[in-house]
Amino acid sequence: MSFFISLLLVSFIINSLTLIPFINLLYRLKLQRKLQKTKDAFNNPTPIFDNLHREKVGTPVGGGVLLVTTTIIIFFLTFPILYYFWIPIKTVYNNLFSEVKILLFTFFSFALVGLYDDLKKVFFGKDEQFFGLRLRHKLILEIILSVIISFWLLTELKISIIHIPFLGVFDIGVFYIPFATFVIVSFANAYNITDGLDGLAAGVLMMALLAFWVISNAILDTPLSIFIAIWLGGLIAFLYFNIYPARIFLGDVGSLSFGATLAIIGLLQGKVFSLIIIGGIFVTEVASSLLQLISKRYRGKKLMTVAPFHLWLQTRGWNESTIVFRSWLASIIFAILGILLALLK
Repeated sequence: MSFFISLLLVSFIINSLTLIPFINLLYRLKLQRKLQKTKDAFNNPTPIFDNLHREKVGTPVGGGVLLVTTTIIIFFLTFPILYYFWIPIKTVYNNLFSEVKILLFTFFSFALVGLYDDLKKVFFGKDEQFFGLRLRHKLILEIILSVIISFWLLTELKISIIHIPFLGVFDIGVFYIPFATFVIVSFANAYNITDGLDGLAAGVLMMALLAFWVISNAILDTPLSIFIAIWLGGLIAFLYFNIYPARIFLGDVGSLSFGATLAIIGLLQGKVFSLIIIGGIFVTEVASSLLQLISKRYRGKKLMTVAPFHLWLQTRGWNESTIVFRSWLASIIFAILGILLALLK
C-alpha cells in the first residue's frame, strides 16, 4: 500500500509542477472557453446556461490533455520499477497484457474523441447549428469504441457475468457486449454533462476513485491499484486549479476519457452495481438530462426549468460553490455505500 501512496504523491508533484506552464501554454494556443451561443449536448438552445456562466468565457480548456498524458507516462514507467525491485504484480485475470490494454485504450481513445470535439468548439464555435461534434456523430464514435472494448472484455478477459447484490451472479454470455457498451457510453456522457461547474465533476470523481482504490486493493489487482493511484495524484493537483474560480477546465478530452475509464474500472472489478452507487452524482446528472429530453419530445413540455440537475439548482438560487461542496459530501456517502455493497458476498 505504501508503494501505491508513493505513486499518488509522485503523480501529484509532477502534475502540480507542470500545470501552471501548461495553463500558460493553453493561453498562448488560444485554447480557451467560448460562449456557447448555439446548442447543448442534446443540440438544444442554452440561454440559461450562457447567462449563468458568462464569466467563465476565456478560461483555458484542455486540462485533460495533461492529465491523460502524465498518467499514461507514469503508469508505463512504473512497471520497470516493479520488476527491478521484485515487487509482485497480482491481478484477478490471467491476462495482464489485455487488462492493461483495455484500461489504457479506453483512457486514450475517448480522450481523442473529446479532443476533436474541443478543437471544433474552440476553432469552429461560430457554427450556426452545432457547438462541437453533433450528438449523433459523437455517440457513434463512442459506441464503436465501447463495442471494441466490450468485445475484448468478453473474449480476452472472459468477463460475461453480472453480480447483483443479494440476488447472486448471472452469466449473460454474449449479451455482456451490449450491456458493457451501454455502461461505458452512459458514464462517458454522464461525466461530460456533470462537468459544468468549477470543481464539480473532478471532485466527485476523486471520491469515486478513492472508493475503487479501496476495492482494487481488497481484491489484490495491482494494475488497477497503480493506475488509480497515479490518476488520483494528477486529479488532486488539477482540482486545486479547477475549484471556483477555475483557472482551467478539463474539456471534453478529459470528461469523455474520465467517464468511460471510470466505467471500465467498475467493469474490470466486476462491480457494476457498486459503480452505479459510487457514481451516484453522475447518474443523477445524466438521468435528469435524459428525462428532460424525453419529456420535451413526448410530452411537449419540460420536466424541469432546465437540465441537468446542477443547472436547475442554480436557477433555484443555489450558488455554485454550495452545489459543488454538497455534491462532494453526497459523493462521500455514495462512495461508502458503494464500498459496502462491493464487499458484500
